[in-house]
Amino acid sequence: MKDEAFDRKTLCTRETKLLSSYREKIPAIAEDIIHICDEVKCFTHVEFDPIPSRESVVAIINQFREIVFPGYFSNERLDPANLRYSLGQAVSHFFDSLSHQVALSVRHECFRHDRPCARHTEKGYEVALEVLKAVPELRKTLTADVQAAFDGDPAAKSHDEIIFSYPGMYALTVYRLAHQLHQMDVPLLPRIMTEYAHSHTGIDIHPGAKIGKRFVIDHGTGVVIGETTEIGDNVRIYQGVTLGALSLPREMVAELRYQKRHPTIEDNVVIYSGATILGGETVIGANTTIGGSVWLTESVPANTRVMLETPKLVYK
Repeated sequence: MKDEAFDRKTLCTRETKLLSSYREKIPAIAEDIIHICDEVKCFTHVEFDPIPSRESVVAIINQFREIVFPGYFSNERLDPANLRYSLGQAVSHFFDSLSHQVALSVRHECFRHDRPCARHTEKGYEVALEVLKAVPELRKTLTADVQAAFDGDPAAKSHDEIIFSYPGMYALTVYRLAHQLHQMDVPLLPRIMTEYAHSHTGIDIHPGAKIGKRFVIDHGTGVVIGETTEIGDNVRIYQGVTLGALSLPREMVAELRYQKRHPTIEDNVVIYSGATILGGETVIGANTTIGGSVWLTESVPANTRVMLETPKLVYK
């Protein structure tokens, strides 16, 4: 028994020495990592002023969903007796969280462009209050989106199912908040929000896109909606649809950065899976149906059906 205890002690001592021999090399490596940014251009933010927090932005998204869909995403039971208290508390938390992250974003933007920045805190308060004022209208819009999804999907058994589980509804909810912030010239936060939804759902909607009411993304995976896309009311798109920009030379990127590069989709349009519609001058007229896998770089008049010819199958 003594020999066995001695062997265990010897083994533990060896492991400790082995660990020590590796860990003593770490400080020199850490110095190399720190100093590499002195030699090459690195993207860092090692400052005394904090930048926005991605985790805090995700929390804001969750708070927003709790407010626009009361009772669905609350951490506690919500009933008529505590509605006023619970929702009031949720609104207060949302205001505090959003105003702080907006202030950080505005301040960071000022530092990045070397501009004087004296009102970032006040700007945060102003933006958060305006977003809260817009919530009743946003709730109406999202309610219409839910209803449109239910009306057009026989697989949906209830509105609850759509709110709880449809990725298109999640991406659209995040977009509606991010677009509101984008319209108010809030930097960083709108893109953090929509790119989080993109990573979460596979649906990529730029917060600058303009999307009307009763919009539905069915299934959703692989959908791309570019920054200057304009979408009318009562539009439905399916998985794999791209509303994108034409490829352009690198030297033209800066010139076209703030111009319309993505298509316009008018009211009552249906775009089936895998369709690609490109270009800022491309307009899909109202009441049009775009078939699956169609590739378009030119406008389509209203009341049109665009489909590929049936491919010839070869059986061997």
